[in-house]
Amino acid sequence: MKKALLALGAVLFAGQALVAQEAAQEVTYVEDPSQGYVFNRFKDNWFITAEGGANINFGAYTSHRELKDRFSPQAGIYVGKWFSPLLGLRVGGTWAEIKALNNIYGVPGETRPDGYNKMNVNLFGLNFDAMLNITNWWCGYKPDRVYNFIAYAGGQGNFTYSKNSEGKWEYAHDKLLALRAGVINSFRISKQMAIGIDVRYTLYEACDEIAGAGNNREWNNLSANVSLTYNFPRRNWHAPVVPVCPEPENCDPLRARLDAANRRIDELEAQLKACLERPVERVVETVKAPLATVYYPIGVSRLSADNRRVITAVAAEMAQHPDQKYVVTGWADNFTGSDAINARLRKNRATGVEKLLIRNGVKADQLIVVDNNTNNLHQDLGKKCASLDRAVTITEE
Repeated sequence: MKKALLALGAVLFAGQALVAQEAAQEVTYVEDPSQGYVFNRFKDNWFITAEGGANINFGAYTSHRELKDRFSPQAGIYVGKWFSPLLGLRVGGTWAEIKALNNIYGVPGETRPDGYNKMNVNLFGLNFDAMLNITNWWCGYKPDRVYNFIAYAGGQGNFTYSKNSEGKWEYAHDKLLALRAGVINSFRISKQMAIGIDVRYTLYEACDEIAGAGNNREWNNLSANVSLTYNFPRRNWHAPVVPVCPEPENCDPLRARLDAANRRIDELEAQLKACLERPVERVVETVKAPLATVYYPIGVSRLSADNRRVITAVAAEMAQHPDQKYVVTGWADNFTGSDAINARLRKNRATGVEKLLIRNGVKADQLIVVDNNTNNLHQDLGKKCASLDRAVTITEE
């Protein structure tokens, strides 16, 4: 009963395993952006950007200068890295010409009738910007997106150059710090290249050497630039890979089968428990040992003197039970000799014992002589015990 239950349980388990295997074959693996993104190596996602454009200054007294005379050129170059699809950092150098006015006489420049001096200042700056990709933040990362809106903010240190009384440019011995912020409208034109429109606001601190002590006023500057960016490989980002297990169109049949299987398992467990709790009926099998066994040398079927004494003693016991049947079986080992020789040995050995038993008072009809073909008496012991198979056994029927 227990074996049957185990076999049935194995069949059910194999069936469920087969269903699970078929379902596993349908599993696919995809990138899931909702799980975040895998960070690339430090050497990945670098870029270089060159830009050029114009700026307009809103500094001290500049409003007295005509609007068309306040535009001036600027340019820059940057090296940067994106640390994730959202966050990046760039550093670089910029040059900008700033057009302004000063109301202090004696300052090198072009004196106007209204008492102001024209000022043209060249600023050479070293700057850094922290960058945030707003599009990837709000809309999710897509490697082939054409448009990206990027915001940035940072700082800048500048060396100033202005014209002296001779009209030549010279170092103005004034180092200006500035804060800057802007947005970049980036358009992807290939896997490697992107073109951008950069709109920036910069707040410069006061310029003592040029504006004069006591006239320190910050400069407000607005600029627009066209940029060209080259992205070094590796350029893309990968999301973690997750398994996707498609749901069957109709799960009701599977649920019904699962419920039926669970009920069947409960039934089998109950039967198994009852079987284990049932008292075990112990059956003792009585194996009749041979009444006598005599052994022969290899290739011999004639009884030795010792064997004759054994058979004679056994015959006296057998003769006292004339109604009992006895089986006389001849044996031969199968590891030596041919089949024909072994068959003859088995027959001759059994016949010799039969004759001796009859001479010693055993009735012929009490004896059943058996030729056991090719079976060995001790075949489970192997060749090393082959001598035990060269024998004749006498057993009660």
